[in-house]
Amino acid sequence: MNLLLDALAWISDPQNWQGSSGIPVRLTQHLAITAVTVLCASLIAIPAGLLIGHTRKGAGLIGGVTGAARAIPTLGVLTLVGLVVGIGAVAPVIALVVLAIPSLLAGAYAGVQAINRELPQAAKAIGMSSSQVLLRVELPLALPIIIGGFRAAVLQVIATATLAAYVADLGLGRYLFAGLKSRDYAEMLGGSLLVALLALTAELLLAGLQHLAKRRFALSV
Repeated sequence: MNLLLDALAWISDPQNWQGSSGIPVRLTQHLAITAVTVLCASLIAIPAGLLIGHTRKGAGLIGGVTGAARAIPTLGVLTLVGLVVGIGAVAPVIALVVLAIPSLLAGAYAGVQAINRELPQAAKAIGMSSSQVLLRVELPLALPIIIGGFRAAVLQVIATATLAAYVADLGLGRYLFAGLKSRDYAEMLGGSLLVALLALTAELLLAGLQHLAKRRFALSV
């Protein structure tokens, strides 16, 4: 209980909200890493998942890729990439992209697969091309599940982005590493609480967005 109070006192200390190592700066860095990572992973995984779901070819690849990617230790990938590209933001972004891809890929694929197949067939029957069926019919209907995959990926990245501080002076993870080094456990717990609060905020926002998508685009299964 005393440690929790110490952590809350650390968070509320005005000195920790100032300077280049203050909470606002670290929070912004954490959000930037998360945004860049999820964007890069989305550009790779979502089109691939939609295409595989639309063509129904390569479905076995989804399970293989997602299973293999989830089995890869993020810290190991981060260390390896850090040795190759050096200290900085590039290494954690690459490692976190690998972590984010499975949820995004599975969400996009599952979203298309959940659609009643009669709907795309009806769209083709009225003269829509394959790309029009994908973009105008399947994508809107799959959107709630795609957002669900996006939601899972964002939460994973927010939590794991603390490891960015392992090879770069970035993000809320610096408080964990700095606190561990100096045995300042209030700082460590305070940093952890900030990460948890950020993840909870993202969860609530994305859950609301997914609920809106479900209301607007009713899935036919």
